[in-house]
Amino acid sequence: MQITVTFRHIEATAALRRHAEKRVRHVAKYVHQLMDAHVTLSVLKRRHIAEIVLTADRKTLKAKEVTDDLYSAIDLATDKLAQQARRNTGKLKSHKVGAGKRGRATPPEVEEPAPAVAGGSLRMDVIRADTFNRRKGPDVIRSKRLPVKPMSIEEAVMQMDLMSSEFLVFRNAAHGGVAIVYRRKDGHYGLIEPEAS
Repeated sequence: MQITVTFRHIEATAALRRHAEKRVRHVAKYVHQLMDAHVTLSVLKRRHIAEIVLTADRKTLKAKEVTDDLYSAIDLATDKLAQQARRNTGKLKSHKVGAGKRGRATPPEVEEPAPAVAGGSLRMDVIRADTFNRRKGPDVIRSKRLPVKPMSIEEAVMQMDLMSSEFLVFRNAAHGGVAIVYRRKDGHYGLIEPEAS
């Protein structure tokens, strides 16, 4: 397992690096075939941020915590990851047990956000994934409307970071079209600008 610790806007110290590596190794015992871990520690004004991404055999676990102390941010983020890993391991075990008795396990109910842009706002629909198998179309179980504000790409990235979100849909101030900025797994940002065909 490879553990990478990145420091942003803060001096790299051996003590913080050791603490992060120790806590990630503690979480590793709950994860099946952990391949690598990436820890990003940063300070923005008085906010101390710890972001941890664990890549396992078939799963990627992510956690982010913001506190006034980096050590506590690391501890809280690794606690979240341990909880996610235990929950995931429990699901895998329950499905294996159920598969032997009934011949086939039933798929779990998974909620996935499906963003759709309509007019001047973003509509977020949460759809149960197992409904695709039973009917012709999905059941929309929750809907939310959000304003799509005009802003520059830099403003969109800053807004996404402030919201601790993985993506942000906005109206590009340069040309007025809808755009999506998202956080990549390598820590950089991506931009999607749909074109009408």
